[in-house]
Amino acid sequence: MFFIQDFIGYLVAERGASPATVRAYQDDLNDYLAFLKKTYQVEEAAHITREQILAFQMELYKRGLAPTTIARRTSTIKSYHKFLVRENLVSKDPSQMVGSPKKPEKLPDVLSIDQVCSLLDAMPFTTPIEVRNATMMEVLYGCGLRVSELVGLDLDRVRFDEGILRVLGKGSKERLVPFSGVAVLRVKTYLKDARPYLTCSKAHPNAALFLNARGGRLSRQSVHKIVEKAGLRIGIKNLHPHTLRHSFATHLLEGGADLRAIQEMLGHSDISTTQIYTHVQASHLREEYLAAHPRNK
Repeated sequence: MFFIQDFIGYLVAERGASPATVRAYQDDLNDYLAFLKKTYQVEEAAHITREQILAFQMELYKRGLAPTTIARRTSTIKSYHKFLVRENLVSKDPSQMVGSPKKPEKLPDVLSIDQVCSLLDAMPFTTPIEVRNATMMEVLYGCGLRVSELVGLDLDRVRFDEGILRVLGKGSKERLVPFSGVAVLRVKTYLKDARPYLTCSKAHPNAALFLNARGGRLSRQSVHKIVEKAGLRIGIKNLHPHTLRHSFATHLLEGGADLRAIQEMLGHSDISTTQIYTHVQASHLREEYLAAHPRNK
C-alpha cells in the first residue's frame, strides 16, 4: 500500500491545493513509485529506504532534469513521506535525511568598465533635467547606491568636506559611503546650475537632492526609466539601476578593494551577500581565459 489517494485527499482538504497542483503532485509520485517498483520491487510505502530515494534523485539527474525541477520533486517526496508518518500509516520517514539539490546561483548582471564609461559619457548635459540625469547616473555607479537610497538622499547628507554621503539603507540603517571624483564634480555642477531651476518654491524648498520637473522628490519609477533610456543610447536593452550597483562592487573587487570594505559600502549585513561578486569575478576570468588561451581555440 502506498496511500496515494489519502495523500491527495489531504492536499485538497487541508492545504487547499488547486487541480493543477494536485496533478503535479500525482505525476511526481507516480514517476517516483514506478521507479521504486521497477528498480527495487518495492510494494509498500513502509519498505522505502533513504538509499532508494537518493537513487531516484540520481535517476532524475541522468535524465537531464534541471536542479530546480529535481528540488521540486524532492519536496513532493518529502511532503508525501512526512504525511504518512503524521497519519501513522508508516512508522518512519526515509526522506528525513535526504537533501534537495541547491538551485544554481544566478550571478548578477555586470557591465564592463568600458561599457560604464560609454554609458556615462553618452549622457547629454545641457538642460537642467539632463544635468540631473547625468549626475544621478554618476552617483548610482560612483557610490553603488540602491535606487531607494538615491531618491532618499537629502541635501544635508551630502558632505563635500568629508568626501562622503550619509546614506539611509535597508531598515533605516545609516552608513557612510565614499564620494569623490567625477561624481562630486557632477553633483556640484547640478546644485549650482540645474537644481535651482527645478525648485518650485523657495519659501518651501524640498530637502531632496534629486528633484523632478515639478520640484518634488524624484521617484524610483522615474529613475528606472532614466537608466533604461540611458542604456538604449549605447545599445543595452533593459538596463536596470541595480546593474550599476553590481558593476560598482565588481569593479572595486577587480581593482583590489577589500571584500569587507565593499560590504560596508554596499550596506550588506552579511558578508556572504557580498561574496557573490567574487563569483562574478571568477566567471569573468574564466570567460577571458576561454577566449584568449591558445589551447581553447
